[in-house]
Amino acid sequence: MLWILCLALCSLLTPTRADPGALLRLGMDVLNREVQNAMDESHILEKMAAEAGQNRPGMKPIKGITDLKVKDVLVPVITMNFMPRVGIFQCVSTGMTITGKSFMGGNMEIIVVLNITATNRLLQDEETGLPMFKSEGCEIILVSVKTNLPSNMLPKMVNKFLDSTLHKVLPGLMCPAIDAVLVYVNKKWASLNAPMPVGQMGTVQYVLTSVPTTTPSYIQVDFSPVVQQQKGNTIQLADAGGAEFPEDYAEGSSQLLLSAAFLTAELALLQKSFNVKVKDMMIGELPPQTTVTLAGFIPKVAEAYPKPKPLVTQIRINKPPKVTMKTGKSLLHLHGTLEMFVARRRGKPPVSLFVLETHFNLKIQYSVHEDRLQMTTSLDRLLSMSRKSSSIGPFKEKKLTGFITDFLQEAYIPVINDVLQVGFPLPDLLDMNYNLAELDITENALVLNLKLD
Repeated sequence: MLWILCLALCSLLTPTRADPGALLRLGMDVLNREVQNAMDESHILEKMAAEAGQNRPGMKPIKGITDLKVKDVLVPVITMNFMPRVGIFQCVSTGMTITGKSFMGGNMEIIVVLNITATNRLLQDEETGLPMFKSEGCEIILVSVKTNLPSNMLPKMVNKFLDSTLHKVLPGLMCPAIDAVLVYVNKKWASLNAPMPVGQMGTVQYVLTSVPTTTPSYIQVDFSPVVQQQKGNTIQLADAGGAEFPEDYAEGSSQLLLSAAFLTAELALLQKSFNVKVKDMMIGELPPQTTVTLAGFIPKVAEAYPKPKPLVTQIRINKPPKVTMKTGKSLLHLHGTLEMFVARRRGKPPVSLFVLETHFNLKIQYSVHEDRLQMTTSLDRLLSMSRKSSSIGPFKEKKLTGFITDFLQEAYIPVINDVLQVGFPLPDLLDMNYNLAELDITENALVLNLKLD
């Protein structure tokens, strides 16, 4: 019963925009599951029945009945409704049999059906900054009462005795159980704002922007993620435009929204790992990476190096990576330089042929594995390429477009995808299993439509 109160956990935030961080909507689907899980984990029904006859704080002695016991507790039916800006109003319908020795000297049984109602208010712990739920206004409403007291007793006397007995027993018995369930729910927020590693490059921390607020349809939590490099420097999230939840999700469902600005900050942790030097002569389906192949596009290479020499290619990303999103498509923009060298023997340093300023896009495909967001890329297109310097004199860099495009796809993209396998952590709360989520790319955001099975 108390388990219901755990539902209050739902009371989260009201905003619908992520400017520019992350948002979580909790619908009744997740809340119903959490209440049931909390009830199972706390074993509250068994404890309630076992402790019914014990002297406990808040339990007044009952005149006219001794050896109090509770048995045959019915599986509760839980009904919940969102209370805007407050939390959740919950009603637990259940039943039980209360036994004991009556004032008349015989065994007495009271079969009672009742409703437990309470409001679970969502607050924010001042010390930890974590959400916490607290029950208020617990009431017991009797639906029906049956007893084995003799039928020849005056009905008014019986009703007065039952009313007095039950109103003494039930609140002290049932309402503390609600608080016990909330303890289990609150524990499932404990790791929410802990820094989570991104390989050896840094950490991501999900910090609440403010106290979550309840709307008529869901609870929403607004995050201001902190992305920090290993050395302690914080990467600021750019204001790249607001991101909003689409309106076509099923009522009562739950979603997590990650803004493009947040994903951009996370990828900035990996920027140095995007710098790549390729020395292999044979790469996938590419022609041999030698001066002979390059001379087919730039004849001056053959004049400078009549005999075939191996090529070394180095790509440096000199601007932070940037993620952009339009409905159904997400791109990773990379700006940097591509420098080609001629390799020399006997330990001599390679000789630079030219340096190109480049801007190219990678198409991003998203997935979730082990509750981390995964990215896989493929080349979208080479947007621009201009000559920055050259040791072989001027040449038409456009002639290299096909050669460089093929090189990026065959040699560079596989390295980037290996780096991205580190994955990015998702919020750790309420035992959420993100592996079942359906992913949707929307305007300026990635939305995970959370599924329970």
